[in-house]
Amino acid sequence: MSDVFDLTGRTIAITGAGGVLCGGIAEHLAGRGATVAVLDLRIEAAEAVAGTITRGGRRALAVPANVLDRPSMEAALQVCEQAFGPVDALINGAGGNHPEATTSPERTFFDLMPDAFRKVMDLNIVGTVLPSMVFGRAMAEHKAGVILNVASMNAFRPLTRIPAYSAAKSAVKNFTEWLAVHMAQEYSPDIRVNAIAPGFFLTHQNRFLLTDEKTGELTPRGSSIIAHTPMNRFGTPEDLYGTVVWLLSDASRFVTGITVPIDGGFSAFSGV
Repeated sequence: MSDVFDLTGRTIAITGAGGVLCGGIAEHLAGRGATVAVLDLRIEAAEAVAGTITRGGRRALAVPANVLDRPSMEAALQVCEQAFGPVDALINGAGGNHPEATTSPERTFFDLMPDAFRKVMDLNIVGTVLPSMVFGRAMAEHKAGVILNVASMNAFRPLTRIPAYSAAKSAVKNFTEWLAVHMAQEYSPDIRVNAIAPGFFLTHQNRFLLTDEKTGELTPRGSSIIAHTPMNRFGTPEDLYGTVVWLLSDASRFVTGITVPIDGGFSAFSGV
């Protein structure tokens, strides 16, 4: 019986792959036999991830890519195809928040900077749509492919303080559903589009919002999150890998248009 989770020989492009979560995903997929294109605006970060993969005897390439610039994404696709041939899967991992789009005792909702709000919306939703347009067109030509978006638990349950990020990730979830139907009906049922929705993971961006920089103890926000997470911990990059492999592989060949929570039970817990 063939291994339906096998990714050997697949070429997978990952945006935002210089970061903690998508960098870990890139390394894991390469370890499972995939060829990985590590796309990031920060080429040094992409090169660090790609270097780790290639030193382990696997195939990877760092590619500069701006997910908010279509010509940049078109150039990235061309580099990927010239190096590895057709791209079998795209992971839209680029995203993030902005301090000035976050409320606090010093900055109320009414004082948020509109430009910062727009930047968060652009990075997360436009930064998912543009790569999907570019790489999705190539998949449409080949009549096969997988697009995997990175939403968030904010797409299901908006969190306090981060209205722009919550709205943007909700848009990613909705776009995932729309694009899944569009690609299957208009181009090929062998093109699938899904998303993952990570819960609370410690990253460079949020570490010191959730833990105290000096003591390492949980902040009040971090404590509240753990209290509402039945598994009683933050996620680690490794917690994403199994779901990502499932959604990229033939094991999920009849699955499209869904967003899978990876949240330690956060979304299932009412708080009482």
